Amino acid sequence: QVQLVESGGGLVQPGGSLRLSCAASGSTFILYHMSWYRQAPGKERELVARIVTAGGGTKYADSTKGRFTISRDNAKNTVYLQMNSLKPEDTAVYYCNARHWEYGTEYWGKGTLVTVSS
Repeated sequence: QVQLVESGGGLVQPGGSLRLSCAASGSTFILYHMSWYRQAPGKERELVARIVTAGGGTKYADSTKGRFTISRDNAKNTVYLQMNSLKPEDTAVYYCNARHWEYGTEYWGKGTLVTVSS
């Protein structure tokens, strides 16, 4: 069982920056691929960014490439999402996701709201 708790959401102006954090507990953090998803009102949940357990590989949604950066601190069992040059269309609830590298078991956080508005 893995518990995920997101933090760092809030209100930010267009063009501003925000850093989200996801603290994991209950299992071996390094065995999990970590991802950020988001869901805006009336839209499907979409993958924002993913970082794998080994090799430093990352994946980003086309809409966030060059603006968002995902990273992880395995010593702190925490994954981060640095968001720069934020746009109103980035407004959504952002969810942390953990997927076991071998078994595929997935866990979700409860989400943190990011609002980009002037």
